[in-house]
This record gives sequence, structure tokens and C-alpha cells, in this order.
Amino acid sequence: MDVYEAVDSRRAARAFSDEPVSREVLERVLTAATRAPSSGNLQPWHVFVVTGEPLAELKRRTTARVLAGDPGDDREYPMYPAELTSPYTERFSAAAAQRFEALGIARADPDRPRKVGALNSEAFGAPALLFCSLDRSMGPGQWADAGMYLQTVMLLLRAEGLHSCPQVMWTMYRKTVSEMVGADDGLVLFCGVCVGFEKEGVPRLRTGRADMTETVSFIGG
Repeated sequence: MDVYEAVDSRRAARAFSDEPVSREVLERVLTAATRAPSSGNLQPWHVFVVTGEPLAELKRRTTARVLAGDPGDDREYPMYPAELTSPYTERFSAAAAQRFEALGIARADPDRPRKVGALNSEAFGAPALLFCSLDRSMGPGQWADAGMYLQTVMLLLRAEGLHSCPQVMWTMYRKTVSEMVGADDGLVLFCGVCVGFEKEGVPRLRTGRADMTETVSFIGG
């Protein structure tokens, strides 16, 4: 699989089979991903890889919080700006509508938040979950580095025939995550990333993207 194919086929998968992902493959991907861009070579990311019974227990604990109506822990950083303007509001709404349709949850369903939360807390059935954290002393530049690192990881996973789904949702239950992985208070949880083989026979969501001309300006020849 070449880079273009990996980029084109990468998407946030939301249904995984229970086929395990070998540690050998995960180590190969995460070793190669160390070459991701990093300003000043700080390499600010700290990753926890959770599989097996620890992952099952994490899912149980988090799902119990979700189903009990627990609103989650105080956010340590905003997921989105307080006020989105056009064209961002339109892109967000269109993607949300597609996502709920693919999950089989009506957008008007009054129990939608809990249903969506439970699917997320089960990591959509994924057999492996990566948590990316950063030291609290890091700034916006290092958060950008972490984003480039995670994109590199997800493209390498595609090269291995695997799919992934980044989940900021885990930051809402960061205390449960920290307890399970042993993260200290000096780390801020950036997000989780589900990893696994996509489940067959389920709707495959592929959200639209703005045309390149909407986001790119060429200056010069």
C-alpha cells in the first residue's frame, strides 16, 4: 500500500472485529512512527497501549459511568471553539448527521448521548486502544506535534491492513483512564485511538471533505 492509498483509505472506523492485533505489529508501527515530525525534536507524546483484560476492564468501568449518566470529568482542554462560524458549522453538522445515520441512532433520539457514549466507551469493539498524553508543560506547538505523530501512526496502521478511530471522548473519563494505565498527574490526556480490523458487514462511514480549492491558496507560479 503506497502513501496515497493509505491516506485515501484511512477513516474513523466505528465497528471492529474481535480479531486481536499482535504486539509485534503494534511495536513495528509505533517504532516507525518515532520518525514523525517534532519541532526541536522534543517528541512530546507519551503513549499507553492497552489490550486484553486491562482493556476489557477499562471498557467496563467507563461504560458503567456512561450508562449511569455520569457527565464525565472536567475537560482539561476544549474539543471545539466556544462558537463555530461558517463554514465550520456546516461541515460539523453534515458530518454529525452522517455519523448518527451510520451508527443507526436517530439524531432526535432523546437517549442519543448515552447510546453514542456507550458505543465510544466500548471502543467500537476494538481489541487495542492507544492513549496519547503530553506533559503539562507543553504548549500549542507540541500539541501540533502530537497530531502529526498520531496521523503517522494511523497511516502506518493502514499499511498493516488495520483501521483506527481517534476518540477525544476518553478525555471526558480521563480519571478512569489514568487509574487503569497508571498515568501521573503531570500528563494531560490528548485522546484515545481505537485499533483493529474492521468488522465485516457493517455500514462504512466516509464523511465528505471540502474541495481542495476551499482550503488552499496558491501564491506564485
